[in-house]
Amino acid sequence: MFHKNIKLALAALIIAVAVWQFTDKNIGNGIFLLLLAGLVVLLYFKNEFIILAFLKLRKQDFDGAKKWLDKIKNPEGALVRKQQGYYNYLNGLMLSQTNLTLAEKYLKKAVELGLNMDQDMAMAKLNLAGIAMTKRRKMEASNLLNEAKKLDKHNMLKDQITMMKQQLKKI
Repeated sequence: MFHKNIKLALAALIIAVAVWQFTDKNIGNGIFLLLLAGLVVLLYFKNEFIILAFLKLRKQDFDGAKKWLDKIKNPEGALVRKQQGYYNYLNGLMLSQTNLTLAEKYLKKAVELGLNMDQDMAMAKLNLAGIAMTKRRKMEASNLLNEAKKLDKHNMLKDQITMMKQQLKKI
């Protein structure tokens, strides 16, 4: 994994070589190099290790996802702000199975940094509400559930939200 500034410098260098190939009448090489530069720019905005961790989580392989996330040594320096949010989001999701205190820390950091999709933000707030419920913080859990409901525009988490609201009434 390259630092985010190195990725931009590499993309600029590849674009410069592509322009040189165009002026040298090597159109095919220039087009290929522009596509390669586009891939490098894409990886600037979407970190390759986070994508691979998402794919592992989709298969419920928590150990494999953790292994990919551990390859990111310095998330603050190597990742863009939204990528840092997803890094913390994925760590929080995995830790919510075992260590609630640490999971809460990661999920709060992810919400603070922001996530690209409203559905991911709703899921993070739903998990935070669940953690708040287990720690008997009823008011915080209620607020987080309401925020998650507002963010869930496609009603994908509707059943989980209503179930948690019913459990919240029992506390």
